[in-house]
Amino acid sequence: MSSDGNKKQFWKRNAAKVPGSIQHVYGAQHPPFDPLLHANLIKAGNKPPPATPGKPKKATTFQEFESITSDAWDVGDDDDELLAMAAQNLNIEVVMETANKVIENHSKQQERQRQDDTTELEQREEDTQEEVAEDEEEDEEDEEDRVEEGDVTSPEVSFASQSSPYTDGRLVKSHSEAPIGSPKDAAGEHAALHRQRSLPHRPPVIPLVARMADQNTSGTPAMTEREASRLDKFKQLLAGPNTDLEELRKLSWSGIPRQVRPITWKLLSGYLPANAERRESVLQRKRQEYFGFIQQYYDSRNDEHHQDTYRQIHIDIPRMSPETLVLQPKVTEIFERILFIWAIRHPASGYVQGINDLVTPFFVVYVFEYIEEEVENFDVSSLQEEALRNIEADSFWCMSKLLDGIQDNYTFAQPGIQRKVKALEELVSRIDESVHRHMQQYEVEYLQFAFRWMNNLLMRELPLRCTIRLWDTYQAEPEGFSHFHLYVCAAFLVRWRKEILEERDFQGLMILLQNLPTMHWGNEEVSVLLAEAYRLKFAFADAPNHYKR
Repeated sequence: MSSDGNKKQFWKRNAAKVPGSIQHVYGAQHPPFDPLLHANLIKAGNKPPPATPGKPKKATTFQEFESITSDAWDVGDDDDELLAMAAQNLNIEVVMETANKVIENHSKQQERQRQDDTTELEQREEDTQEEVAEDEEEDEEDEEDRVEEGDVTSPEVSFASQSSPYTDGRLVKSHSEAPIGSPKDAAGEHAALHRQRSLPHRPPVIPLVARMADQNTSGTPAMTEREASRLDKFKQLLAGPNTDLEELRKLSWSGIPRQVRPITWKLLSGYLPANAERRESVLQRKRQEYFGFIQQYYDSRNDEHHQDTYRQIHIDIPRMSPETLVLQPKVTEIFERILFIWAIRHPASGYVQGINDLVTPFFVVYVFEYIEEEVENFDVSSLQEEALRNIEADSFWCMSKLLDGIQDNYTFAQPGIQRKVKALEELVSRIDESVHRHMQQYEVEYLQFAFRWMNNLLMRELPLRCTIRLWDTYQAEPEGFSHFHLYVCAAFLVRWRKEILEERDFQGLMILLQNLPTMHWGNEEVSVLLAEAYRLKFAFADAPNHYKR
């Protein structure tokens, strides 16, 4: 191997980066992008670097790595044949019709909601006008009575004689302070006051709490008839001696009720067996095995060989969300153990930033086995010790099952993510050429924003309630986390095409793409996103071949 300047080989120049060591991930930290701190980066992104005569442009580390190992990413014919065989059992027309129907129903529902709001507003205005007319008649009658009785006290004296200038919580001015106007203006003010009093009080929107239609994540709002029917179907399916996992996947694709989500996730992830009689013994064995790992490995966290891994985990956990949950000392302690044990048992990747986020959905869902309240404001330390141990062990094993399918996302140089980002770019260029060309025009690289989408599975882009709903489908979909996620990311990007095309510079596009306005999203928005991703999956079934495993 040559050691001269630019001819120096990749592995030689990066000898310090060995498998199993901690790899700092671009875009994985939170907050992801600060234009003030990255002013130099933004300026550099907007202006092409000056060309140096006689010197070729130095390739990036990943470009060199890709050129050296590109043949390792080719896919054999066997993989394509297996995928073709798996697709034969699906009726494409039915799939496409179902996805389009979901989107069409969503549009019709929004239109009906607008019509209902308009009708309700018109009815309120009519009621208000009737109340104003009645009040005016009563005022005229009262005035006539006072004149007959000789009570002609002026408005000023009447106002001053009252003990407080506030009526119904509002400051009421005397008639003499009001500007002189026509009786029509006075009637308009009177109508406005009555309209204000007649409108119902609207509580502020709390982003972390799901809306009524978004139950299954936080709290237990009343279920609709349809939701109750779906819950009964789940309970009947799970009550059998041997659960039909294929039927359970079909039922779970559209979302899992909160009450049965813990056991459904454990079954779909492969953590629990389909046979009901074996489940309890499997749970006991796996939980004991996990705490055996704790006794065997956790004391080594301060050893010289592992202390860097533990230190990085300790730094990353406070950056997670929701903060009200992960910053509880008991939760922090549980997360540190889960992540450290996983890193020790998977030396090919070790701990990588981004893996820490993948614990949260499992932990939150399994806490729901023991509580009725909203998990964001719940004191986890109030749970019994046995419940906490069960939640910790179950979260570890299910996270491990997930990572088994996407571990190449976190091995050295993260080749899985590199392939997926490249595949996303190719897919978007076919789905929406305008968006793709707009990115190219302002020199926005997909790796700059989509790396985090792949590394954190969109957890930094969506509220936790939406992530949990998304994972219902991922666990029901074959290769949901490793393959279907690509189409979800493509649908997610094109969802913001209007906002993307309105941005006219590199800085604006980067700020938008790393801070997309999804704070108020709920189950309905996620369902539409998933339906569009499902449509794309079959419309572009041949895309991109180098991404398929």
